Amino acid sequence: MHNDVDRCVRAVQSKDARFDGWFFTAVTTTRIYCRPSCPVVPPKPQNMTFYPSAAAAQQAGFRACKRCRPDASPGSPRWNERADLAARAVRLIADGVVDREGVPGLGARLGYSTRQIERQLVAELGAGPLALARAQRAQTARLLIETTPLPMGEVAFAAGFASIRAFNDTVREVFGLSPSELRARAAGRTRSAPATTGTVSLRLPYRAPLFPDNLFGHLAATGVPGTEEWREGAYRCTMRLPNGHGIATLRPADGHIGCRLALTDLRDLAAAVSRCRRLLDLDADPEAVDGLLAGDPLLAPLVERAPGRRVPHTVDPAEFALRAVLGQQVSTASARTLAARLVTAHGTPVEDPEGGLTHLFPAPGDLAALDPETLAMPRTRRRTFTALAAALASAELDLGPGSDWQRAREQLAALPGVGPWTVETIAMRALGDPDAFTATDLGVRLAAGALGLPTTPAALTRRSRAWQPWRAYAVQHLWATGDHAINRLPA
Repeated sequence: MHNDVDRCVRAVQSKDARFDGWFFTAVTTTRIYCRPSCPVVPPKPQNMTFYPSAAAAQQAGFRACKRCRPDASPGSPRWNERADLAARAVRLIADGVVDREGVPGLGARLGYSTRQIERQLVAELGAGPLALARAQRAQTARLLIETTPLPMGEVAFAAGFASIRAFNDTVREVFGLSPSELRARAAGRTRSAPATTGTVSLRLPYRAPLFPDNLFGHLAATGVPGTEEWREGAYRCTMRLPNGHGIATLRPADGHIGCRLALTDLRDLAAAVSRCRRLLDLDADPEAVDGLLAGDPLLAPLVERAPGRRVPHTVDPAEFALRAVLGQQVSTASARTLAARLVTAHGTPVEDPEGGLTHLFPAPGDLAALDPETLAMPRTRRRTFTALAAALASAELDLGPGSDWQRAREQLAALPGVGPWTVETIAMRALGDPDAFTATDLGVRLAAGALGLPTTPAALTRRSRAWQPWRAYAVQHLWATGDHAINRLPA
């Protein structure tokens, strides 16, 4: 979009927040870059230059605006709508792969040469993987500087910088302030400091509108005791992270999602934030989704009643896939009970001073090593569960942010006992494919019949083509026609 100069200028002049994250505006006279909705007086059009990413603006020598904080914009929806090389690379960079494994590690995960990845990312985002990772380190550093009392040396290490000098130079270059000045400026905006150095509180932005009922209702209603809970108006969950583990507390608020992260290793901050954003589908473009679905006269009333529905995803794709198998042909309550037994028996214990979370969900390798006879489930499902656990543990099956959605579908379908419902449920919730469609789901078929839509899977799939590429969102609207706890915020 950044190449459409006239459209970008109009968005900046109207301070249109819908375009935050789609592009960034650099002002040639001040050498500052902003989000489109920046509250300052818009610059003259001839002084505007547009970039597809914050990294590209930084690489061109612009520093971040102190007013609109463009590094905290919602992410571009393009990267969660697609499964091509660029989108997969961006998702992996957001998960911290470049910081942990370098660009060669990114290439190994994607199956492409570093030169191919560099060329593709520069073409799409105006910056290569190192520049994108550097921009993310700068954002992580700002969060740690402003929300924790950590010494600056520890901030630099936790944010992924190789040296104090690189940390100081990057912060000054990107934000126009030294780390100490950035902390002092933040201290003037807030009165309270975080309780512990391992805890970070922040706001997760999104594009309005956002309808929280089914989003948080689904997560709370299907939550596994010990690893998830709804407490005092917030959804809480444990997370297995690259360097340790964490507990996320996510609360719907006016214009943002309140997020509190308790991490055993602050190097995991960027990955934890990325996973929380994916969990809540915060980088979606609700206007595009609702605009297309509302074009169907049978769905239009549903969209009008609840604009901005999101698809609840997951912080751990492998965990969700295993839970999807546990949920085959059983009620939500039964699936939760089965999962809770596994958590108690085989999960990793954690401490949660703030609530009732007790474990991490068992890792695929631990579950693959179990004697199948000890699993309290029908023999056929036991076979499916152990085969899936083994495929995930061996890394033969990749469901992570850099996965190839079509290949993952094919691999899942090849496992014993994995049918279309399981494949599409995992595609929707774990892979994050916005076009996943559970045509065989009973709730979807009942809702379809009530609306006058076809009810057989084949006919409904044909009819659903009009909803592409947003069929996963159509599923949320169809489910919402039923009286189920997943459709409402817990009391």
